[in-house]
Amino acid sequence: MSKYKSNRRVQIDDLQLPKYDDVDGDEGDDSRMRLKPSGSNVSEDQEPFMGIKVRRKASLHRDVKGDYIDVPSNPYLMKTLQKLGDNQILFADKVLKFTASGKMKRRILLITDFAVYIVDPETDALKRRIGLAAVENIFLSELSDNFFAVVIPTEYDMLMASTRKTEIVTVLAEATKSASNYELAVVFSNSFEYHAAAELVKEVQFEEVEAGVKTRILRK
Repeated sequence: MSKYKSNRRVQIDDLQLPKYDDVDGDEGDDSRMRLKPSGSNVSEDQEPFMGIKVRRKASLHRDVKGDYIDVPSNPYLMKTLQKLGDNQILFADKVLKFTASGKMKRRILLITDFAVYIVDPETDALKRRIGLAAVENIFLSELSDNFFAVVIPTEYDMLMASTRKTEIVTVLAEATKSASNYELAVVFSNSFEYHAAAELVKEVQFEEVEAGVKTRILRK
């Protein structure tokens, strides 16, 4: 990985990330997730996300809606799901996805009982479909940011940001367990690596500052 070593950094202030007008629905039943605190004194039998995560006030006590973009009203999405044999929509919303080059792209994240879909909302193009069985774990920081990384060892990983991160993680964990009886690992760490492309590894670092959470993405 040394050939990718670089001092180039992308610095993102969490407070500058788009905040959706509809903030309802970031809370779910987290009791079935397997938590792996990293460098934390919190025991694994504590209530998920409590004590490990510094929760944003806006994410507490929310109702879960699931479909925030009204998928049935979108002919392209419905046709795509029907063509690929997916009928049950567990979650759908717009998120920010980070490309291998570090750019932020608005994407539709759609989770069904069989797969994860990434769709370009501007062109109605399916960018990626990942079977739930291919997802190995999810990385989160221990701070009050919007970032999460979905790890897919057989392909390449995805770094995304959403104000509904907790609901997304909960849905993915429960859907994976239902589909394959595999318990998805949710790993908390203020520094983690992910494969932005098949041969490109990046490190995400989180630091709590007075204004909020400072996030750095470094190329390894």
